[in-house]
Amino acid sequence: MSTTEGLPRRSFLAGASATVAMSMAPGALRGGPAHPMERSLLELSATEAVARMSRGDISAEHYARALLERCAAGQALNAFISLEPERVLEDARQRDRERRAGVRPGALFGLPVPIKDCVNTRDYPTTGGTPGLRHFRPSDDAPLVKALRRAGAIVLGKTNMHELGYGWTSNNEAYGPVRNPYDPTRIPGGSSGGTAAAIAARMAPLGVAEDTNGSIRIPAALCGIVGLRPSTGRYPTQGCIPLSPVFDQVGPHARTVADLALFDSVIANQRTPLQPKPVRGLRLGIVRDYWYRDLDPELERITAAALARLQEAGVELVESEFPQLANLHKSITGPIITHDVGPAIGSYLSEYRAGLDFEQLVSQASPGVRNDLRQVFPGGSDFIPDADYDVLVSKRVPELRRLYREYFARTGVAALIFPATAVPAPPVGAEGAVSVGDRQISLFTALARNITPTGSAAIPGLVLPAGLTSAGLPIAIELDGPAGMDRALLELGMSVEHLLGPLPPPRI
Repeated sequence: MSTTEGLPRRSFLAGASATVAMSMAPGALRGGPAHPMERSLLELSATEAVARMSRGDISAEHYARALLERCAAGQALNAFISLEPERVLEDARQRDRERRAGVRPGALFGLPVPIKDCVNTRDYPTTGGTPGLRHFRPSDDAPLVKALRRAGAIVLGKTNMHELGYGWTSNNEAYGPVRNPYDPTRIPGGSSGGTAAAIAARMAPLGVAEDTNGSIRIPAALCGIVGLRPSTGRYPTQGCIPLSPVFDQVGPHARTVADLALFDSVIANQRTPLQPKPVRGLRLGIVRDYWYRDLDPELERITAAALARLQEAGVELVESEFPQLANLHKSITGPIITHDVGPAIGSYLSEYRAGLDFEQLVSQASPGVRNDLRQVFPGGSDFIPDADYDVLVSKRVPELRRLYREYFARTGVAALIFPATAVPAPPVGAEGAVSVGDRQISLFTALARNITPTGSAAIPGLVLPAGLTSAGLPIAIELDGPAGMDRALLELGMSVEHLLGPLPPPRI
């Protein structure tokens, strides 16, 4: 996530190369092209794959091999920073041994799960996508990863990302850009671009992302998958490279809302099954003066068609205004993150014994990120004094969150609905203005304006694909619900997902 529209942005350095620990070619794991059965395995949802492995219909090793072969075939997308196939296969064999020995399968039994490379893992480096942490190996898993393993999941490597999470494109200068599976000349969004690209490309059905200021939902939107930023604090963020403890939140990417619900049931330990609810009479909120401005014409058309389908099914669209949102959100979110990023990352580096401090990390960062982060130090253009920060956290953030509570109470809507981004995926290398018709809009407006208030408000946000442009690029809507209503939002998402239908897979 980049923090605010006013931050300086960088130009992607052409020719940057990734140092990826994934030494496998498409035929390295099994001779010849994938069998039709293996291709069908790639389309399984996480829920379906776990059920089949738990019953013994397929072995965990066989399923892992199919995914690993897909990872190899899609290596040009640069979705992974590190992936060790033999480690994955041995973990899968262990799951198979456990099943044969009569061990009760967990909720994620045998499921290979890619992990964003800002989340600590004991058996892979945690680089944060930055050169200074290239060889950093935490001594233990983050609590979230431990929970996944306890449920029977397997770590499917560490995914590429925007360096240190400080951007929305995943144009990583150190490890190379992540590419969008629907068009490799386009970005996947950021900062969780690698996880989103892997899920969209059928390298895995469920993955771990992270969202401080849009970084789960922008990649989900641009890659045609589903993504959940839960209510702030719902999932543990310890052991994750931070940007701001006020806003940081880990969350899932998947291809179905049911798989997001599966992830949520494991991490939030809420196992009550969820079911789609009837939508007739459902009230969804529309605020045009913030979320529906400066839209790409084709994106606007696809969004309107999605809203029309919902209305045909009996959904009531409630139009109203949301006064003060734009100014209040803009005044708090960027300044809080730029204040927090140095102390937060510095504390992480110290706690997990990374062997360097924040200044040293910045000095080794790629030029664009280094130049941006230097502005948060005293004397920099983004430096925020502690006194100003205290006012923002103690007064302005509660005020924004109160505005959201009042909006939901006043309108009686189950969720806000809006286009997740203002444009489809821009080209790889884009970091400045983006064209919308004959106009230019900032990258913030294009990718982040619609999505970023959600994290500041600490409410859950769910991204769902709504269609493809004439050029085959995904378009998405977002549903934002009241704080703490994550399970209800997921049930709503199941219903809307059914009405809108799935996207065709990318042709890679």
